[in-house]
Amino acid sequence: MRSIISIFFISVLSLPVLGQDSLVTSSFSSDKESPYKTSWKVDGPVTAGFIGLNVLGLSLIQNKDPLTTAELAAKNKSDVPFFDRFSAGDYSDNADKVSYVPFYASFAMPVVMLINKNERSKAGQILGMYVETMAVTGAIYTLTAGTINRSRPYTYGNEAPMAEKTKNGAQRSFFAGHTAATASATFFAAKVFSDFNPDSKAKPYVWAAAVILPASVGYFRLRGGMHFLSDNLIGYTIGAGVGILVPHLHKKSTNTNLSIVPIKTLEYDGLQLSYKF
Repeated sequence: MRSIISIFFISVLSLPVLGQDSLVTSSFSSDKESPYKTSWKVDGPVTAGFIGLNVLGLSLIQNKDPLTTAELAAKNKSDVPFFDRFSAGDYSDNADKVSYVPFYASFAMPVVMLINKNERSKAGQILGMYVETMAVTGAIYTLTAGTINRSRPYTYGNEAPMAEKTKNGAQRSFFAGHTAATASATFFAAKVFSDFNPDSKAKPYVWAAAVILPASVGYFRLRGGMHFLSDNLIGYTIGAGVGILVPHLHKKSTNTNLSIVPIKTLEYDGLQLSYKF
């Protein structure tokens, strides 16, 4: 997850330095024949702000305290909520590795959708929103995982190696970041495709792929003992929500009065969520 966030960080830094005549700059700044309205003056600072929150979240994650052997010995499956208890103690290194196949594949989906001629002409605009979407999801995930300690399922059993159970990453079960990131990428791709091609017969298949890919990641993360069911459900919901919400807030024809903007004061940094009635 850290490497993926770094890729998005590099992408955002590199986009503005492209020349005036570049595809990225001209497409992102122009809203002709696009259902979206974007602006560097607004989206640039918003994306940068969320990337900053990613950096903060990653710092919190890196500084988490790992479980001690005494704490591991005291683990009891009965302490796990009943709806998650069925997977407590599970561990599969193979399932964990398999989960990365649909995980990495999902990040290509928004790029693959650019083969559609309607989207291809606005590739820079779409990629800019994509980076913003993933930055938002990454910020929510890293800040949550960095501040909340929930032991992974494999810490409740004897199948996982002790070296794995005593890593600080073993305290990062809530919520499922891989599932959230995958859902953000696929639902973003499906939402953008639908907005650019409202009458396309391919829409059901695009949305089916958007639903299935993160579900498969969640399944293998569950089987691998990396996350409980509730972690995956919450991650799926957050990721899908952000993947749909970010492009929706950029729609020209949207009637929504919802807005999300970063705020900075002498006392704190944060986000402001507002709705006009």
